[in-house]
Amino acid sequence: MTAAVATIGFTRTTAENFFARLRKAKVKRVVDVRLRNTSQLAGFAKADDLAYFLKTINGMGYVPEPSLAPTEELMKFFKTDKGDWEVFARDFSALMKQRKVEKALSPSFFDGACLLCSEATAHRCHRRLVVEYLNKEWDGTLTVAHL
Repeated sequence: MTAAVATIGFTRTTAENFFARLRKAKVKRVVDVRLRNTSQLAGFAKADDLAYFLKTINGMGYVPEPSLAPTEELMKFFKTDKGDWEVFARDFSALMKQRKVEKALSPSFFDGACLLCSEATAHRCHRRLVVEYLNKEWDGTLTVAHL
């Protein structure tokens, strides 16, 4: 079985563009992988508002999945302290292994889903690390599109 999954960030985009990209990709539900999903800085992407907008505008579901978020310490290291990306990536991958996310979740959970984080691109975002880690653990089961 293969599962088609997408990833998206909400910064540096308009709400119109954000929801249009999700609709064009035929996303069924957004899986929120942020550590903090209720921040005032999130604008239209605050958890409660986002769930409403996704359902009303695009007919999509919303699922927060905190097991796929970094810890407060990892985020502080990378964002606040301007830590090395390679160290963050290594430590976050170790955290996913420790959490056994590949056993707790299944490829079918991701089919038609889109992982949401704040970063505008997936290049240096943990959402990319999540799909890469799971693809490694699941022998390439996920077909990934970064929106």
